[in-house]
Amino acid sequence: MMSVAIVLHLLSATIWVGGMFFAHMILRPNAAKLLDPPIRLDLWKNIFKQFFPWVWVAIIVLFTSGYWMAFKLYQSIQHFPYHINIMMGITILMTTIFIFLYFSPFSKLKIHLESSNIPEAAKQLAKIRQLMTTNLLLGLIVIIIGSGGRYF
Repeated sequence: MMSVAIVLHLLSATIWVGGMFFAHMILRPNAAKLLDPPIRLDLWKNIFKQFFPWVWVAIIVLFTSGYWMAFKLYQSIQHFPYHINIMMGITILMTTIFIFLYFSPFSKLKIHLESSNIPEAAKQLAKIRQLMTTNLLLGLIVIIIGSGGRYF
């Protein structure tokens, strides 16, 4: 059962953090270079509509598998090693940022695009970019801690 939890945990982290990395480092600069704002904003809205359900699933799987593994290995929170607690804390922060991103700037982006308010939609996309950049950096830190934390 532990091997299944580890695989699901790693796949979920890869989907969430890898998706943010691709969106931020590869797609964003090319979309900005090649597409006019109305088309670019609509592209991002559609990408987020497809990516964010995967993030919701990844979050559920990460928390379920992470807590299951931690309790299976250490029996109680008092026995969790420091790197597990740091990883969990950062993941809670990332989840909070994602929930805010989803229900505030992403919702507003969709509303502004429906009313063809391109300048306001662009402001919301900029907020999403900032929040995703923060989550990407936090996610990379979690990967570093998760893979090498017990050796630090």
